[in-house]
Amino acid sequence: MADQPINPQTEWWARKFDDIDREIARLATLCNVRILDAGVIERVLKNDDSVCGSTNKVAFDKLRALMMMHYSVREDALEALGPEKTRLLVETIVTGLRERFGEKLGKPS
Repeated sequence: MADQPINPQTEWWARKFDDIDREIARLATLCNVRILDAGVIERVLKNDDSVCGSTNKVAFDKLRALMMMHYSVREDALEALGPEKTRLLVETIVTGLRERFGEKLGKPS
């Protein structure tokens, strides 16, 4: 995605995803949730706080809410940008988060 020129609409969606996903990564780190490990996202969405390595109900509740927001925003982005641009945008952001947070977020399945 970095080789392609970014139009204002794509840039707007990129900022929106980046803001949400950066906070998800921060909260996941705070709760010691390896969010990228297989099945963990689904467990968080189902409100299963046993995935946490440390107890912080407020942070976990915010994490869950932001994950739900991410999926809602992704649905909107699919309509606005189409599936391919949305997929590339999310992959680029997740790659950046992996570089920033490393193994703390887990390993993608």
